[in-house]
Amino acid sequence: MKDTAARMPVLYLSHGAPPLADDALWPGQLAAWAALLPRPRAVLMVSAHWESAPLTLGATTTVPLTYDFWGFPERYFRVTYPAPGAPWLAERVRGLLAGPGVPVHDAPGRGLDHGAYVPLAEMYPDARIPVLQLSMPTLEPERLLRLGRRLAPLRDEGVLIVGSGFFTHNLSELTWGSGPREAPGWSREFDAWGAEALAGGDVDGLLDFAVRAPAGRRAHPRTEHFAPLFLALGAGEADLSRQRTVIDGFWAGLAKRSVQLG
Repeated sequence: MKDTAARMPVLYLSHGAPPLADDALWPGQLAAWAALLPRPRAVLMVSAHWESAPLTLGATTTVPLTYDFWGFPERYFRVTYPAPGAPWLAERVRGLLAGPGVPVHDAPGRGLDHGAYVPLAEMYPDARIPVLQLSMPTLEPERLLRLGRRLAPLRDEGVLIVGSGFFTHNLSELTWGSGPREAPGWSREFDAWGAEALAGGDVDGLLDFAVRAPAGRRAHPRTEHFAPLFLALGAGEADLSRQRTVIDGFWAGLAKRSVQLG
């Protein structure tokens, strides 16, 4: 892993469910990605699985994980990821975001949810990098873009900003047993459209994805898994021309496209 650089990149990643750890391909892809990144001083994670308004900070100290899932074998509920908290980062985030009429609350007992610890356990398995989780206060793309812009200064302080979602996310149409290059047409069409929009820097098109993208509503019946992308685009706006896809393909028919800015 590289030493911490002057400016950290920003990531949007598709995180997978807890069984991701058993996948033959995906954990290695995440680990290889992390190995090429500058080593973060800390990680600021925004996950599709924590919507809370007003803005709220969780896991400011090391607390048990939030097992926000059901129906999986017991062993997935025994996974631990005791990353250090980052109280200094919490204070910095408050300074960047809080203001008149814009409170930032604390939920110190809320541990990292699976949108945070599942990918981090593959990327940084030693759990030695401090992690802070920030709630998603809205699903409105424009507001999340503006929120990301306000967080951008953290990149120059060694903080890796990560938006964790899933590039397509329709759990009612999962295709279990399909291969990493196999997916239904609606998932493929949305993924191809999103890849082209990202490559072309078409932020306006992405903001209006529910209308402009093929199968937009089918790919995201609810938009919480696409929403973290907009925070990432805001935080990484200065490096939009350097955006690149690091992981692509499909998992159970869902597009796992994951991108890096900077």
